Amino acid sequence: MSPISRKRRYRSRISGPLLDRIDIHIEVPAVKYRDLADRGEAESSAAIAKRVEHSRELQLERYRGTKIHCNAQMTPRFIKKYCELDASGNRMLELVTDRLGFSARTYTRILKVARTIADLDGSNTIHEQHIAEAIQYRSLDRKTA
Repeated sequence: MSPISRKRRYRSRISGPLLDRIDIHIEVPAVKYRDLADRGEAESSAAIAKRVEHSRELQLERYRGTKIHCNAQMTPRFIKKYCELDASGNRMLELVTDRLGFSARTYTRILKVARTIADLDGSNTIHEQHIAEAIQYRSLDRKTA
């Protein structure tokens, strides 16, 4: 049995409705030694922590006075209000949703994750690159070869 067939068989054990309830699922490939040993410039952990802290503060302010504390808890009403897409982001999400046959639940998960990515980027609007990144975090929704 080929590695792809084994992977497909293993994934078929996980139901679609269960996968729909997981916000992020990605494959993490093995990392080569030279990549681990690379001492090149990268964003520091402190800088990343600061961006995350700022994003959490934005979300707390956004949902002040509600029972929601973060983007993951958004209801459909809040998604409509706070997940404004630019034209190219909207086109991308429409194309990918239609092509891959995303469920309504997957569609809303992508919007919530994209809202968080936009927050980390300091953007009020969700742009195409935020949608693209959020879609990449839904690797188990994509068809395997």
